[in-house]
Amino acid sequence: MPGTNLTREEAQERAALLDVQSYEVSLDWSNAPDPEAKTYTSATTVRFRANTPGASTFIDLIAPGVREITLNGTAVDPAEAFKDSRIALANLQAENELRVVADCAYMNTGEGLHRMIDPVDGEAYLYTQFEVPDSRRVFAAFEQPDLKATFAFTVQGPDSWQIFSNSPTPAAEPRGDGTAVWAFEPTPRISSYITALVGGKYHVARSEHTTKRGQKIPLAVAVRTSLAEYLRPEEIFEITRQGFDFFTEKFDRDYPFAKYDQLFVPEFNAGAMENAGCVTFREEMIFRSKVTDAAYEQRAEVILHEMAHMWFGDLVTMQWWNDLWLNESFATFTSFYAQVASTRFKDAWTTFANGEKSWGYRQDQLPSTHPIVAEIRDLEDVMVNFDGITYAKGASVLKQLVAWVGDDHFFEGVRSYFNRHEWGNTTLADLLGALEETSGRDLKEWAKSWLETAGPNTLRPVYEVDDAGTFTSFTVEQEGFSEQFPTLRPHRLAIGLYNMVEGALVRTDRVELDVTGAHTEVAELVGKARPALVLLNDDDLTYAKIRLDEHSMATLVDHVGDFAESLPRTLCWGAAWDMLRNAELAARDYLKLVLGGIGRESDIGVAQLLQRQAKSSVELFADPAWRPTGQALLADASWEHLKAAEPGSDFQLAWVRSFAGTALTDEQLAYVAALLDGSQTLEGLTVDTELRWTLLMALVVGGKADVPEIEAELERDKTATGERYALQARAARPTAEAKAEAWASVVDGDTLANHTVASVIGGFQSVPADKREELLKPYVAKYFASVEGAWDSRTHEIATQIATGLYPTFVIEQSTLDATQTFLDSAQPVPALRRLIVESADTIGRCLKAQEKDRSAS
Repeated sequence: MPGTNLTREEAQERAALLDVQSYEVSLDWSNAPDPEAKTYTSATTVRFRANTPGASTFIDLIAPGVREITLNGTAVDPAEAFKDSRIALANLQAENELRVVADCAYMNTGEGLHRMIDPVDGEAYLYTQFEVPDSRRVFAAFEQPDLKATFAFTVQGPDSWQIFSNSPTPAAEPRGDGTAVWAFEPTPRISSYITALVGGKYHVARSEHTTKRGQKIPLAVAVRTSLAEYLRPEEIFEITRQGFDFFTEKFDRDYPFAKYDQLFVPEFNAGAMENAGCVTFREEMIFRSKVTDAAYEQRAEVILHEMAHMWFGDLVTMQWWNDLWLNESFATFTSFYAQVASTRFKDAWTTFANGEKSWGYRQDQLPSTHPIVAEIRDLEDVMVNFDGITYAKGASVLKQLVAWVGDDHFFEGVRSYFNRHEWGNTTLADLLGALEETSGRDLKEWAKSWLETAGPNTLRPVYEVDDAGTFTSFTVEQEGFSEQFPTLRPHRLAIGLYNMVEGALVRTDRVELDVTGAHTEVAELVGKARPALVLLNDDDLTYAKIRLDEHSMATLVDHVGDFAESLPRTLCWGAAWDMLRNAELAARDYLKLVLGGIGRESDIGVAQLLQRQAKSSVELFADPAWRPTGQALLADASWEHLKAAEPGSDFQLAWVRSFAGTALTDEQLAYVAALLDGSQTLEGLTVDTELRWTLLMALVVGGKADVPEIEAELERDKTATGERYALQARAARPTAEAKAEAWASVVDGDTLANHTVASVIGGFQSVPADKREELLKPYVAKYFASVEGAWDSRTHEIATQIATGLYPTFVIEQSTLDATQTFLDSAQPVPALRRLIVESADTIGRCLKAQEKDRSAS
């Protein structure tokens, strides 16, 4: 039985049979403000050709009920034709017209049509999220990317609403009963997964941009009415304008759609979605309290990422989901490229190395690692493939490809690709063919070694020096990832030589070369003086784990904070973190390195990541016997850095959050409480809404606050976000009763919305290290007894949150790994669930090895 799945073979057969012309979709949302209303009417008319008259196929639909099916004027019995989320279509003609009227569901999982009722004003807010296979939750659709068509949407809803879709919003036609109808013009030929509809009493800011090519683009930004006071539209419009100028010039073609709406919507699962001309973002990117500049930089990257998709993904679309990586990698790579070239975020490549690549390296070392070009057999495969390989490793490899062929040749090839395939579907071979034409390079071997193999390489410098400290030999050694994945790849990289100059660690020499095979001699360095530090992959051109030689590591320990530039320092931080995770560096030594250098870290995004990693090093990777010492060192350091931080600075905010998260002693927690109640103040620090919840959460986890304090804080913040924080805090109480209540609400109940589920799970897992045995270990058996049922009965989003979020990651014992293996052997879960559990178990295995390494360093 297919259930809600679709195989690649089925998609190929359907694509060979059909040519879809158009959809006309009519949706009645008149009842949406009523939270008791569970469904709405969806009427779809699809016109399509069949290459083989008389053949049969199916159209996809997930709906509680179907009222009418009419194919070519003949009524079809829904009871017979609608099964397993499909409508069977028999005896097709050369030209076909299908009409389906269904009762579709309002969702609270962030899939299909999501509805949220704002507790502030009682208003309903709707938005669609269709990638990968969820347009079929809103209308009958041939749910695969290569069956493009035009889409004409008509929506009926409350006449006070704003309605958005891919086409410009038409004038509303009032019905005289409190509702109105919006009839949108048809879209260009696009895939169903990038269609979109958004409705509600949204607050809208509008503008316009004329690109350097002379194209006028209407712009809009929208948020819920209760968030309107926090919207700063010009900040968003500025990045948007910079992005349009960059992409239209770089791609040498106009923006392909009629307008550009950016809608910040509630309870959104991802960061954003590239719906054509109607981009949706998670509304947490509208900041209701002070955030560091790293948050603004991240928002800018997401804005540019989605904009890049308008051409690469929407104008030209992958044929099947095995090229999802190319879609996402291209948008990620070009978004960072655009940030550096066109915005104020000139150090974005540091952020890329710090965040994206570290995610890629972590994902690529899991047991589930896979080639960038993954085998996507069906929809279940792709749903678990939105991972660090698809996004981060793929973008890193594209960056290596650009270094390999050159910037100009790369973008010349991209322009040729767009010109050749606009409004069509493509495969990886189409892009590589265009790049081969413009660069003159044969990319077949490059693609084979980089895209069809898994795991990261490790690069090490090996050299000899004479008595004068001069290199007499220098070799870059390359290692394969494992026996299973031994590939040695070609790398275009730089080697930086760093020395102390006037108190700063600066690059005094640089060599760029091709590294191939296990050993690559670097003749250019022979005869040069050994520097204080040798850095492989300087400028971060390639994708590979790097290691430092013993002499350079000693320099790093003493001078990591002295780098004059942020990127080389970030590369060294990343190498140290990877060494910790691979049990090559003791947790106590990693903590010493971080605490010795973080005070001189100039990049706020890097500093915040180091704060989180330092906490993980102590709580996960340190010898449990030494952990209290490490916790005290980290809490004391956070306190000292907080006191020393410049008043009102991003670093002050970062350090107060870090201190709250590491406070352990009664004295430290009392200071947290004093900051919260206002009896203690810090110059320049505003204890605003978000920070209040951070401080309260620390007190709850530390056993210094309970339900009365949580309810009092909720009374101050009676918003949807406040409600989620309150539930998270209740789940974080360090009592068996609180954990049982949280577990039951997520696992046994199915009414919580997607973001609420995530918040409760986060609170459930927030347990001091010394209480894990008491509070979390009882749930090891419960997890394995319930996870398969949750996977089978919940939507993909909620099932994934349960499978990954409630896995007993913090019960770091061999017995947890044994229980995991027993479950895998006995239950034989479906591949997607098996993968998520195996990935989660890998964390425990790494922690146990790292703890042993740390124990040996005592």
